[in-house]
Amino acid sequence: MRDSRIQKTITPIDGSVLVERPLASERDIDTALATAVAAQHKWKQVPVAERVALVRRMVEWCIARADVLGREITQQMGRPIAYTPNEIRRGFQERALYMCSIADGALAEARVEPKDGFERFIRREPLGVVLVVAPWNYPWLTSVNAVVPALLAGNAVILKMAQQTPLVAERYAEAFVAAGLPAGVFQYLHMDHAQTARVIGDARISFVAFTGSVPGGHAVQRAAAERFIATGLELGGKDPAYVRPDAPLAATIENLVDGSYFNSGQSCCGIERIYVHRAVYKPFVDGFVEFTRKYQLGNPLEPATTLGPMVRADAAASVRGQIREALGKGAKALIDPKSFPADKEGTPYLAPQVLVDVDHRMQVMTEETFGPVVGIMPVESDERAIELMNDSRYGLTASIWTTDAEAAVRIGDRVETGTWFMNRCDYLDPALAWTGVKDSGRGCTLSKLGLEAFTRPKSFHLKLKP
Repeated sequence: MRDSRIQKTITPIDGSVLVERPLASERDIDTALATAVAAQHKWKQVPVAERVALVRRMVEWCIARADVLGREITQQMGRPIAYTPNEIRRGFQERALYMCSIADGALAEARVEPKDGFERFIRREPLGVVLVVAPWNYPWLTSVNAVVPALLAGNAVILKMAQQTPLVAERYAEAFVAAGLPAGVFQYLHMDHAQTARVIGDARISFVAFTGSVPGGHAVQRAAAERFIATGLELGGKDPAYVRPDAPLAATIENLVDGSYFNSGQSCCGIERIYVHRAVYKPFVDGFVEFTRKYQLGNPLEPATTLGPMVRADAAASVRGQIREALGKGAKALIDPKSFPADKEGTPYLAPQVLVDVDHRMQVMTEETFGPVVGIMPVESDERAIELMNDSRYGLTASIWTTDAEAAVRIGDRVETGTWFMNRCDYLDPALAWTGVKDSGRGCTLSKLGLEAFTRPKSFHLKLKP
């Protein structure tokens, strides 16, 4: 018997109910966990090459349906349809296939130096059943970081998608069925927070991969506190950029505008604060504002729209609150919201905003905004930029814009961040570990290290002659 409570997905496009799904019952949850445990015992015996082939077929299924899946993303969370199919065609495909390409080597047993009379090696054992708790903002990209490496490593996966994007979990299931994945190795559950906490506390869960807010990360930790299991936590950021005097200004402006406003600023690694050397501050700000005014805010199902609504009206209200607080403390807004007719108070439709005369007394420069607004501050030196970039409780990514790679590395060594970019931002390279410091979380996904995170080492110590 299913839970009589209904989970509703409200589209930000017009506020209507898009999807309704019953929450899983306790029997549903127990059955899913038992099935996952049984399926994983068999799945871990499947050779890595066969796991890889199956995941590749799943990816092919998704790529063939990228336009349909992209439209569903737009309807569920509001990103313009001009961009959403590329979440599948580009990022999802790139990450999944890269992890497939390195799986055999990353999961191979490690031989140690020879020792007479002994054979010694270390194998990577799957953890068991992995619970993936994924958010709505990039539903395919955030989930693939855990779903694919967990499966490649021989684990079973249960996916709990955010209420805003339930169709993603269902499409994963369809894709894996089409690819021939054995029943029970991948499952999804529509659950509320209390149910998710109970599942985390269940002895049949061996690892939790969570992407979401800092309070959400604390909730995961509390739920796992009585158990000796690991948790991977990606908790967002307040990502800074530093523009040096030698930066290639035109490319820097274009990329930082995109990094600030893509997905309506609803990106954990989006640019939220910019520090510009005073020598290029004015031309940078002028160019940034000019580029920002080119956005078209409106219905995300219209091909011409380049900026859609935020996910909910209350999310937009929170961003408006940060803007008002900054203006009350002396900041200046350079964009007139009236130039974006779709911007309406009380709705998810919010114009992009550029704030100057900002400082670190203001929330917009210290607290995660997760919306289409950015503050720009002048600085006199590299030293001051480093100080301000580190003045944050977050540390997911940070970027420097310069032609001096040596200076970029030297400065990057001192910036407290999980990823340090030069002349790019808001991107995950699957060959590199995706990780954060401070309140941006712990653990990592992607890269060889991300695959290993879904395994435990098992040592074999064989004395050949008793």
